[in-house]
Amino acid sequence: MKKLEEELKETQGQERKVPTVIPLLPVRDVVIYPYMIIPLFVGREKSVRAIEEALSRDRMILLVAQKDAEAEDPEPEEVYDVGTVGSVMRTLKMPDGRVKILVQGSGRASVVEFTRKEPYFEARILEIHEREVGTGLEIEALVRSVKEQTSRAVNLGKALPPDVLAVINNLEHPGRLADLVGSNLDLKVEEAQAVLEIFDPLERLKRVSELLNRELEVLEVQQRIQTQAKEEMDKTHREYYLREQLKAIQRELGEADERGQELQELEEKIKAAKMPPEVEAEAKTQLGRLSRMHPDAAEASVIRTYLDWLIELPWSKQTKDKLDIKQAEKILDEDHYDLEKVKERILEYLAVRKLKKKMKGPILCFVGPPGVGKTSLGKSIARALGRRFIRISLGGVRDEAEIRGHRRTYIGALPGRIIQGIKQAGSNNPVFMIDEVDKIGMDFRGDPSSALLEVLDPEQNVSFSDHYLGVSFDLSNVMFICTGNLADPIIPALKDRMEIISISGYTEEEKREIAKRYLIPRQRGEHGLRAKHLHIADDALMEIITQYTREAGLRNLEREIATICRKVAREVAEGKRAQTKITPANLSRYLGPPKFLPEPEQEVDEVGVATGLAWTVTGGDVIYVECTGMKGKGNLQLTGHLGEVMKESAQAALSYTRSRAVILGIGESLFRKTDLHIHVPAGAIPKDGPSAGITMAAALVSALARIPVRKDVAMTGEITLRGKVLPVGGIKEKVLAARRIGIKKLIVPAKNDKDVKELPQHIRKGMEFVFIEHMDQVLEVALVRRLKAGRVLPKVGELGRPVARA
Repeated sequence: MKKLEEELKETQGQERKVPTVIPLLPVRDVVIYPYMIIPLFVGREKSVRAIEEALSRDRMILLVAQKDAEAEDPEPEEVYDVGTVGSVMRTLKMPDGRVKILVQGSGRASVVEFTRKEPYFEARILEIHEREVGTGLEIEALVRSVKEQTSRAVNLGKALPPDVLAVINNLEHPGRLADLVGSNLDLKVEEAQAVLEIFDPLERLKRVSELLNRELEVLEVQQRIQTQAKEEMDKTHREYYLREQLKAIQRELGEADERGQELQELEEKIKAAKMPPEVEAEAKTQLGRLSRMHPDAAEASVIRTYLDWLIELPWSKQTKDKLDIKQAEKILDEDHYDLEKVKERILEYLAVRKLKKKMKGPILCFVGPPGVGKTSLGKSIARALGRRFIRISLGGVRDEAEIRGHRRTYIGALPGRIIQGIKQAGSNNPVFMIDEVDKIGMDFRGDPSSALLEVLDPEQNVSFSDHYLGVSFDLSNVMFICTGNLADPIIPALKDRMEIISISGYTEEEKREIAKRYLIPRQRGEHGLRAKHLHIADDALMEIITQYTREAGLRNLEREIATICRKVAREVAEGKRAQTKITPANLSRYLGPPKFLPEPEQEVDEVGVATGLAWTVTGGDVIYVECTGMKGKGNLQLTGHLGEVMKESAQAALSYTRSRAVILGIGESLFRKTDLHIHVPAGAIPKDGPSAGITMAAALVSALARIPVRKDVAMTGEITLRGKVLPVGGIKEKVLAARRIGIKKLIVPAKNDKDVKELPQHIRKGMEFVFIEHMDQVLEVALVRRLKAGRVLPKVGELGRPVARA
């Protein structure tokens, strides 16, 4: 080492002339500065040849940084233009063929041109001499500032050899000081090269000062983080040490060990929970693991939380069912009006439960439009049975873990919502309502609908396995009630496991009774009113139902009643003492003008306008099918946002009409010379389904024969090319829609006779049902006058069933 230092001093003392053409060595990941001594490992063949060539000349070589460190064989344009002329001090050949060299930088130089690219790089260079700088206050202040910054960096933990720090403190030349400090900063290649390319010593030193400032900020933040971490560690060690001392003192005094006491309490709770044998064995295994763990271990809290879940679940706790059928019936009637099917099913379950002590809980699914009382019915059933009530909503849920839970390996893992609900209920036989089961989604996290298959299957839910618990839980005592607006979106396998009970919309009379019994008293109470403050007359209530709401359920009706209550509450608060009576005469003062008025089509019999019945998510609705003919070439145009099935029904209706043109008294040439346009109003609302088939056919025949369709007749049914009328669904909703609009005569397919018979008596009362099997019978009933047919159309009853009146 001493010998090397002597050689370096000799080299520095000698003025060595730099040749204009010199071998060039591209270096990776480092920028070499003048007066910098650095070892390099040279392995590339071109680079080894350049070293050999330099040794054979005067040991001088140009060291230039590569722009891309990944380039194995860089081109001339892939190296920087400015580098450092260095002297090769030592060479050592390694066993793997590489050469280790020790180089010392002597001065800057820029590449003018490459004179050779093979077998090594050689370049013509221009040596850049350091300009002399004078002395002055600014230079002295800048030099002193850089030295102080370097000292601060060392104090903050910057690794710098003591001899280098000593040299820095003794240097006064700005350029050499900048090079020495810059070479010891952790700079990126681009930043270091930018410093090398600053030829003015003062500017270079200013740039190094800026980089030093940034380094100091990083070091200060780093030191602050390390200090905080050290303080936390010291605090933890101190707490552990004191805790261990406290335990030792407690043992000496004969006092109980808190941890031992906690473990003993957990063991007692496990015994008191009356778990199944396999669950208790798992709980004791986890308790044993917890006892062997350090209390501050990360997994200790996970096991403790898991044991808490096992202990708090109602493995053997259940409420006693109220088996008094008369009392249950009374409670159900108190809470809900009508809904006889549902009430009958619950009472049947109670009757069987009374005769057989051990039976599986039923799994019901209430399907119906919004606002008909599906969710509140679940609460009523729980009250009638004397059970706890739990409700979860699965609308928009897409993660299977919401049902089955997360595995305990995940941070923040929890059981699924089924087990959470059971724990919340505190018994293993609650009434468990799963709302919006038809709105469950699915994505990359799984399919919650498929996870529900095990929950809602009486044969499988005896041993429901939650991912978090890892043990089986018996759900067979739970009464599951699902709700949804539509049955179609529910996957078939899940639908097959549930007993689907359809809940249709309410009639106007039912709504009036429900409003009088439940809605008005509830809203009066919520708004601080009493019966002496507000009275709503029956005819005013009926006007609210018919002119201010149009829905299958009751939500909008309750909102309108709440609006009246708010306005009356304000009057009472302002000092009004007399009772406010709501009548049809003053109703608009509280609710404004009516929102729903009869449409023009309902007022007169019109040509080409037929009244149809449709089923919607919110119940039934009345649609008007309009048809008009224009001079043309026999084209058919369909508008009104119709779906594919409805368009096909229109085509079938047209084909039927053309095939029966002679019998219907319509000239064949009329079809060739007339363009037909069928439109269903409310064009913004999508419409689909086959049940408007006979309505479209009636409108077509009416438009072509110029005979009006009766405004007091509504119809529903699918039509075939041969004119046969096929059955459709949603009969109750459609009948209710007709009642709401004031239509009493309905044309329905003969095969829907069974659906009509299932309607409650109060719905059929005052309605006239015409059961038909063929389109000819529809025209006989629906048109204002008989067609001038080539052949006499069969009367109703000749082809199908007679008229049924209720």
